[in-house]
Amino acid sequence: MRHILSLTALALTSLASAGTLRVAATPVPAGELLEFVKPILAKQGVKLEIREFSDYVQPNVALGEGSVDANLFQHAPYLNAFQQNRPLGIVPVKKIYLPPLGLYSKRVGKVTELKKGATIAIPNDPSNEARALLLLEKAGLIRLRAGAGANATPKDIVSNVRGLKFRELEAAQLPRSLQDVDAAIVNANYALDIGLNPTKDALFHEGKSSPYVNILATTKANLNNPDLKKLAAALTSPEARAWLLKKYGGSVIPAF
Repeated sequence: MRHILSLTALALTSLASAGTLRVAATPVPAGELLEFVKPILAKQGVKLEIREFSDYVQPNVALGEGSVDANLFQHAPYLNAFQQNRPLGIVPVKKIYLPPLGLYSKRVGKVTELKKGATIAIPNDPSNEARALLLLEKAGLIRLRAGAGANATPKDIVSNVRGLKFRELEAAQLPRSLQDVDAAIVNANYALDIGLNPTKDALFHEGKSSPYVNILATTKANLNNPDLKKLAAALTSPEARAWLLKKYGGSVIPAF
């Protein structure tokens, strides 16, 4: 039995260091950043295989099931909320960048131009919904119950003088909703995907003090994968920092 277990452990170790690293990511900016570091890793003997997803659920499911080795698309509050219902043993590896959440509109040019009764689309997943409501509070549009914080929902709104209405949608649907609502809060990766720059096009957006930094994540069993450590180092290298700042003009903020 000991001999069989030793062979199994040896096989798993060989698999972990086989030189191919599979990473799930949303296309922008995560996918583009991974494409940038791909040749850097290749020089170190690591073949980076990028698998792109358009939603915020499947990248974690794929990681939990073992069809990928890591993912890059989410912040820690989202990961924590996700695993309350679906514990998959996913853990943070390193903070990579902040894609600022922004309030966008095709109907008005300023926050103050939003009329009474205006409809605002917000993300429907718990962590990003709370994040959106905190942004609206910071913009002076609503006031939340004291202490609501990262667990805030529309039920925690104690002041809404404009009588704003909220439409809860999956994050990936928010850019398309801009045609149908007065404004929408859109995650930066989806905003950039349709040509919107958070720092230039948003009516209001998060600042550098935001706690919602996107992380490289993996499973507990894969934390010691040497190829994963090489990826983390490449993603937080001076070259990656310079590329992020140049590519996105400050609309994606390096967290290292």
